[in-house]
Amino acid sequence: MIVRNEESRLGSCLASVKGFVDEIVVLDTGSTDATVAVAKAAGAQVEQLPWPGDFAPARNAALNLIKGDWVLVLDADEQLRAEAIPDLRELMAQQDVLVVNLLRFEQGATMAPYSSVSRLFRRHQRIRWSRPYHSMIDDSVREILNDEPDWRIVDYVEPALLHEGYRPDLLQRSNKSQRLRIAMEAWLAEHPCDPYACAKLGALEVAEGQKERGIKLLRQGLEQNKETTANPIERYELLLHLGIALCQDDPKVAIKAYREALDLPMDIRASLGARLNLAGLLMQQEQLDEAIALTTTATQQAPEVAIAWYNLGLMQRRRGDLVAALQAYEQSKQLNPEHAETHQNQAVAMLVAGDINGARNNFNKAIALLHDQGRNEESERLRNQVAGMVKLDQENR
Repeated sequence: MIVRNEESRLGSCLASVKGFVDEIVVLDTGSTDATVAVAKAAGAQVEQLPWPGDFAPARNAALNLIKGDWVLVLDADEQLRAEAIPDLRELMAQQDVLVVNLLRFEQGATMAPYSSVSRLFRRHQRIRWSRPYHSMIDDSVREILNDEPDWRIVDYVEPALLHEGYRPDLLQRSNKSQRLRIAMEAWLAEHPCDPYACAKLGALEVAEGQKERGIKLLRQGLEQNKETTANPIERYELLLHLGIALCQDDPKVAIKAYREALDLPMDIRASLGARLNLAGLLMQQEQLDEAIALTTTATQQAPEVAIAWYNLGLMQRRRGDLVAALQAYEQSKQLNPEHAETHQNQAVAMLVAGDINGARNNFNKAIALLHDQGRNEESERLRNQVAGMVKLDQENR
């Protein structure tokens, strides 16, 4: 682990690997809080390193301290799921496995619920971290496979890691985007049109409203990444963010980008973002049958993703199937009870179905959640809209 000022999250992260790892190495890059004490209390070997300016050299320094045969790499905002441990042990026992790609569940992410990360690997002397900011071992692994083709890389397709770093509220309080921009601009200057940099920087430009430059970068990256089987994850990311950039201004091209992304050889969870976005665009164009089919597959293959159930509820209500809509909203609410929009839309469906009490309760819950989340204008606007349809209980105000 590479850490700095992570006293509030480090304990939970380290507790999640208890019983799985034989040693814990924490490389601290200048904490001023109780991070070091928390790490030592968990039995970690703690070493100090002045921040070198990027993650790759820091991760390589930590890698040099490891003694075990296998390496698991975590950030403080991640946790290992206990349910994954037995399967991971079986994969690690296979003598020809070099790397296990782990599926990471992005808690609270608004776009892509899952990502695939190369974080569990055999301690091979040639495995090193490279590339700025979003450092990875992939470059060194490709070189190893060229020289030692008997090694295998395997994908663990069930969620192995939980990650909260992409929650919108956390991103707003961090300087992640600025650090990403600096790192990717420098990398792009040295590697013009590099698909990796184009994907990261292009996505950032789109997210921050610079669509024209973002689209240009994403298309440059796609032009360089024409071989779809060489690096499907990289091409998928380029296509996903191109679809996001074009969904409002050119939905036909966005749909084409999402379809191409779904044609790549990737696990359904790893490509869930493109699937859900495509279904959402198709719903807007009243292509409900395909939209529902895509989203139903998402709920079947990744039933733990609340936004998929929520979207399915929207689609079923638009098609007029209130029973199916209510069932989908209920699933979404069970998975993410703090999602105000689920309560609000379930209330509307209940109102149409004639369940006044159920509608009242859900409207009140939605209004309260919006207020508690600091979305006061939305809360008051919803209250005013509902007032003409349902008499809200005064005690729930």
